[in-house]
Amino acid sequence: MNKVSALLVVVISIFAALLLARPQTSAAAHPFASRNASDISLEQQVVAKEREGLEALKSGNVELFGNLTADDAVLVDAHGPASKTQVLKNVAEFTLSDYSMDNLQFVPLSPNSGLITYKISEKGVSHGKEFAAQAWVSSIWSHRGDKWLCVFSQETGAR
Repeated sequence: MNKVSALLVVVISIFAALLLARPQTSAAAHPFASRNASDISLEQQVVAKEREGLEALKSGNVELFGNLTADDAVLVDAHGPASKTQVLKNVAEFTLSDYSMDNLQFVPLSPNSGLITYKISEKGVSHGKEFAAQAWVSSIWSHRGDKWLCVFSQETGAR
């Protein structure tokens, strides 16, 4: 597993644990049952930005991936926390060929931010080597100024 994937695995692990520790209600079975329209819209925006970041990795567009990441972002994997600069160096030699997002959950954090967690199944090339992996991902997105930015992400390898 490359450094970026390992970093994402760690970020996701922490948030997955937090989400799993919260009490489950009937709204968990029906995610939109007790949520208002603004929370649903917020979720749609956050999920769209997460997909945009994954699509940037799929197309090899490191510049777009960087533009979606806050300068002060913290990205965590099994190697520990990394800065945006460190992650961008690693993803320069990383391309997804295919991915899917399953078991998506969303938690609004404020009117302008939200946390998503999901299981990713991914295939690609990292530093010249093909890989296939599954991981739990957690990301926090925040609307700053006129754009959405990922401010935190963690990835934890899935069993």
